This record gives sequence, structure tokens and C-alpha cells, in this order.
Amino acid sequence: MSTHENTHDNARDATPVVAIVDDDDAVRDGLALLLRTVGLRTRCYADASAFLEALDDVEFEIACVLLDIRMPGMSGLDLLGLLGERCDFPVIVLTGHGSVDACRRAFKQGALDFLRKPVDDDELIDAVQQAVRAQRGQRERDDAERTRAARLATLSVREREVLENIVRGLSNKEIARELGLSPRTVETYRANVFLKLEVDSLVDLVRDYAALVGMPPP
Repeated sequence: MSTHENTHDNARDATPVVAIVDDDDAVRDGLALLLRTVGLRTRCYADASAFLEALDDVEFEIACVLLDIRMPGMSGLDLLGLLGERCDFPVIVLTGHGSVDACRRAFKQGALDFLRKPVDDDELIDAVQQAVRAQRGQRERDDAERTRAARLATLSVREREVLENIVRGLSNKEIARELGLSPRTVETYRANVFLKLEVDSLVDLVRDYAALVGMPPP
């Protein structure tokens, strides 16, 4: 059986992809079939090495990993440790040989959940959907953060100084005294800051950019 399988031909489909890493063909097929019933795509891997080789595949984005513990070659827990160093996928550990020590190690290495086989269908679906939502939310936050950082980089040195003082809670007149400028010049810089950072209010400016300029909100 192939270690890869898609539920859609188009790998760039927006539907989240769940990676299933398990050496049991029947388990992989059963999990893939179950997840298809709730509209999720899957990619299946018979061992840790096959999954690691696929991590550089730019054709799809993993939203969640279902990971068996006992597999030939690298164990699931060892793979989990490597994933923590390389990526931010939420990982749900599935095992028929669970122990307190394995559970503790899995969570210590970043597992999102630890489920025992045979797992209840509804429990598994709920865990996967929660992981997918969490991953989607995190990626949206990361994208927004990169966008804000790119906008911040467009500010001139003086505009950034004005921004930092706005975040400190200073008025235009206070900023003018602080920087040795006229209030009207500060108003111009302030308008440029709002325009370049694409914010509509002072609240938005402070909320979105205070941390990026290294200052806590007032």
C-alpha cells in the first residue's frame, strides 16, 4: 500500500489535511475513512521516516497529525520530539499500548492529546476538529503578525519615534517637545503612521503595534 494518499486530487485544496502516521494499514484506512465523513482530507504514512520525508512537500499544509507510538524504526514519541523542533503541527497521539510514562512523555514533548485505541469515533473527530481550529487560528495570527511587521518596516526613523511616543501615551504637544519638533510636524508624522500601518484608531494602533516596538501599552 502506498504511504501517501489524498482524498482529493488537488493538493492545494483549502480543506485541512490530517496526517496519519501508523504502521497498521487497517488503522490508517479506517481513520482516513472516518475523517472523510466530516470533510477532512488525509495523507497516510506507514512510518516516521516516510512522514519526515514528506515534510518538505510544499503542495499541502498539515493541520493536524495523528501519531501512533509503536512503529518499526523510529517510534512515535521520538518523532514527536523531532516535530517539536521543526514545526508547529498539533499532534494527537494514538496508541494501543499506552502507559502513564508514555502519556507523560507525549505531553512533555508537546502532544495536544493522548488517545487510546480503539478510540471512540466521536472522541477522535472532536479532538481532530479542535486541533484543526487551533492550528488555523494560530496560522491566521502568525500571518497577521508578519503583515504588521512588514508595515512597521515601512516607517521612517522619525515616524517610528512618533509611533513609540504615541504608544507611551504622549499627546502631540508632548511628542513635539520630546523630539524637538513643531506640533504640526508631529501631526503630519502621526497621520503618516496611521496611513502606513493601516489602522483607523488609536486603540487599534496601540493594540497591534505596542509589542512590536518593544513597549507595553499604557
